[in-house]
Amino acid sequence: MTVVSVALALLAALANAAASVLQRRAAATEQVSPTARRFSWLGHLLHRPVWMWGSAMLLVSGICQAGALAAGPLAVVQPVMATELLFTLVVGSVFFHRRPDTRAWWAFTVMVLGLAVFLILVSPTAGTSRVAVGRWLATGAVLVAIVLGLLALSTRLPSAPRATVLGMATAIGFSCTAALMKDAIARLSDGLVALLTAWQTYGVAVLGLTSFLMLQLTLRAGTLVASQPALTLGDSLVSLVLGAVLFEERLTLGIYVVPELVALALVGAGSVQLARTPEVSGKHEESVW
Repeated sequence: MTVVSVALALLAALANAAASVLQRRAAATEQVSPTARRFSWLGHLLHRPVWMWGSAMLLVSGICQAGALAAGPLAVVQPVMATELLFTLVVGSVFFHRRPDTRAWWAFTVMVLGLAVFLILVSPTAGTSRVAVGRWLATGAVLVAIVLGLLALSTRLPSAPRATVLGMATAIGFSCTAALMKDAIARLSDGLVALLTAWQTYGVAVLGLTSFLMLQLTLRAGTLVASQPALTLGDSLVSLVLGAVLFEERLTLGIYVVPELVALALVGAGSVQLARTPEVSGKHEESVW
């Protein structure tokens, strides 16, 4: 089932990348009058086919991610979702009509290699599919305290460090959203009514929206280069912890910890370089379109 999970996670990452590029393209080409009402641009975007296709890709991504979480461990799905950066490079190159330079392809290779080695070494195994409410309450209390601490710390920092800290908080939000989604999907075996009445289902909606808003704050706080490593590595690491703590997924550590950290460092280095590319960062979009 892990193969199916990885395949669906890759499709989810591809759909996310496509959604990002399509919606950025729509936003970049939308001409807004200086005298237009605030937020009137959103109404224009809703009538743009390109923007709507991007929204459709987000829906596809959510369905694929849900399927991936139902089929495999959280500790596998979320790290694989980090490949969104790689797909953004490819999809962005097509839409921006720009050929990635050698450094971009090296970053691509380094990130793929690091992620592959990390997953092979950690080798997460499937655990339980449902989480007891008491375990959620204990874990949630700790994570809320950490996120509030990070948000408080971010107000005292300059741009780049603030983006990094907010990226860490956002990564926790996305990881928890995925964990709630996995727990909610498990209720589907009891019927559609059980899924629709489970608190986890509504938790996914609330926390997912909150995490999305936190991402916007993160991106506004500083450059993508400052926030992306925290987002990528944070999501992967927190998902590993949540997989083990909530779903009792087993991880291979011991003597492999050092090479696992090296592999994660490669993923981080690759994400930094990919974040610098115009295809991922979105620079020069207006000149292209």
